[in-house]
Amino acid sequence: MRVIPVESKRTRSQFLEVVNVIYKNDAAYVRPLDVMIEEIFDPKINEFYQHGEAARFLLVNDNNAPIGRVAVFINRKKAFGFEQPTGGMGFFECINNEQAAFMLFDTAKQWLSQRGMEAMDGPINFGENDNFWGLLVEGFSQPAFGMQYNPSYYKEFFEKYGFVNYFEQVTNHLNLSKPFPERFWKIAGRVVSRAEYSFKHFTWKNSEQFISDFKTIYDDAWQFHENFTPMNPDTLRKSLREAKPFLVEDLIWFAYCNNEPAALLVMFPDINQILKNFNGKFNLWNKLRFVYYKWAKVMTRTRVVIMGVRPKYQRLGLESGIFWQLRDVVAGKPYLEEMELSWVGDFNPRMRAIHDGMGAEFGKRHITYRYIFDAEKRNAQKRAAQIPFDNRSQQHSKDNDARANALKIE
Repeated sequence: MRVIPVESKRTRSQFLEVVNVIYKNDAAYVRPLDVMIEEIFDPKINEFYQHGEAARFLLVNDNNAPIGRVAVFINRKKAFGFEQPTGGMGFFECINNEQAAFMLFDTAKQWLSQRGMEAMDGPINFGENDNFWGLLVEGFSQPAFGMQYNPSYYKEFFEKYGFVNYFEQVTNHLNLSKPFPERFWKIAGRVVSRAEYSFKHFTWKNSEQFISDFKTIYDDAWQFHENFTPMNPDTLRKSLREAKPFLVEDLIWFAYCNNEPAALLVMFPDINQILKNFNGKFNLWNKLRFVYYKWAKVMTRTRVVIMGVRPKYQRLGLESGIFWQLRDVVAGKPYLEEMELSWVGDFNPRMRAIHDGMGAEFGKRHITYRYIFDAEKRNAQKRAAQIPFDNRSQQHSKDNDARANALKIE
């Protein structure tokens, strides 16, 4: 066996096609679109290359047949925000052979070490964490679009090599034919009756305003996440363009308090229910098939990609107010059967409590691992920092500190 860099048209093709070896007998696997993977590694398309770099490698056997792959990357906006500079590895695939897996891990470690990194997180994406993030360890059913899927034996590879659980990600499911808890609707009813609250769903006509509102909410609501970086509006524009063929305007909602952006929920139909028929290819014939399948309403599941509330508006029930709006929307789409809430980290107890309040049921568990290259530091590795359950108090403390600093300056 040997590891070779992905540098030619042939090796790029092999990097994509190796999944046919790994998943040939796995009925649950849905191959991502080849074009989607290739765009991640295209510096002209992926904006993360503006502040980072990436490489791909292929593992071949003695007959030069591909049997594994791995990608490595450095996001310099985040890499130096930890105790040790931390890069990433992902898109790992491998036959059930420990030696082969370790060769790929060694390759990732060496590439990152040569560029000043002292640790690597994986499997993660060279992009936002809503796609291809974490190792699936529980719930091996058909994945929703963008959700990581892998064989169960990968977990042993990661942990025997020395990767340590950095945080867990839970995906919950809502059966849309099952009523929400009555208490939930009582809270929602009170929320929507208050004059200061208003709710609007996304429209293409006003997309720039919604992009601005999204950034306002995201940058405030996620500020207490570890190693936070503000949202780039161009990232949102790109995501919207890519989602346009399947985006449904009234599945994306914003909540406002006295016309100020306060909360959001972004949900997409699960196009994996269509893409499972395409084997990664999106040629003209499959584009026509996509239109047919969409018309035939085969997408019976939705995926909540992101849900958030700005700290000063938390504990006011705005999330329930958004679901109040969605109740009639879903009722008007009787073909929808399930809503996937993905994913919530164990560092985010508040959002997990919201899922519980809606009566969501466990669906899947992923783990994002961290591997620290220095063995002594590895033994003292810490878990990801937990977000305070009450961000309003955290925000109030932050505002007081800012006012105090302003007084000192004056």
